[in-house]
Amino acid sequence: MVMAGGDGAAGGGPGVGVTPRAREEWARHWRHAGLPGVDLLRARYVRHSFPRHAHEGYVLCAVTSGVEEVGLQQGTVRAGRGGIIMINPEVAHTARAGAPEGWTYATLYPSSEIVAEIAEETTGLRGTPGFDETVAEDPHLGHLITGIHRAAEAGNALAAASLLRLLVARLLRRYGGPLPARTPRSAGARTAARARTVLEERMAGPPSLERLAEELGTSPFALLRAFRSAYGMPPHTWLTDARVRRARRLLEAGSAPADAAAAVGFTDQPHLNRHFTRIVGVPPGAYRRERAAQPGGAGAAGDGRLTPGARTYKTAEGCGS
Repeated sequence: MVMAGGDGAAGGGPGVGVTPRAREEWARHWRHAGLPGVDLLRARYVRHSFPRHAHEGYVLCAVTSGVEEVGLQQGTVRAGRGGIIMINPEVAHTARAGAPEGWTYATLYPSSEIVAEIAEETTGLRGTPGFDETVAEDPHLGHLITGIHRAAEAGNALAAASLLRLLVARLLRRYGGPLPARTPRSAGARTAARARTVLEERMAGPPSLERLAEELGTSPFALLRAFRSAYGMPPHTWLTDARVRRARRLLEAGSAPADAAAAVGFTDQPHLNRHFTRIVGVPPGAYRRERAAQPGGAGAAGDGRLTPGARTYKTAEGCGS
């Protein structure tokens, strides 16, 4: 668990009438060997806010106290205690506290493959499964999400995997449906896709907006409009998110944060620390150590549970590690 320091990741101003202790932030972002293809985040945030970003897989979260605000292209939604949040893959969104005391939550990030497999086994959904609602009041399913966290933290792989399948099946039955079928791409969408490919291939040294537009045979304004329409954010915001995604994969493979920063195009390690912490919710050093502490790695217990030394971090690391 990493404790976020007072001057850590981006966030809003102090809440009125909230004591210093009540403003304490903490987070743990990890994996369990019994839940392959699933990331887990358990956290309390007060000042921290997540900038616009997207996930390759799904986001399933249970708010256990406070209020979380999620900003989507269609508007802002709020979830309080007993509420659950469901976000489909590649949906751009922001997140921040919706109350002075912040919010506490347990989140699961299952891959698209896992959700598709469970949907095929347990539902009659055809096509790519997704969720029609972003927020719902559903304490029972919220309890299932926190139960998966408790089982994983206790090293109970059988319970964690069983509850995950039960959770996803019930979520899909209550709130699910097929995601809209892909329609033929417009000229703007094709331009946005080409721009994305260029940014992916030249991530460490991307062209300027003007140069990118020139290479694609369009204007900067038209490119901005097409890219935002296709991906829910402008190219520079998408590039930062993509750099953090690639840095995560490098850290998971054992790269040092400084090496990962250079490889993805951040100017230095503090630059990576800042953006990584804002988007992922924990600093890169803590993220890397949690991955190294998985069964078979340093710090792993024989029964699949993490040793205390592998799971706790000093408060100061919230500012970057």
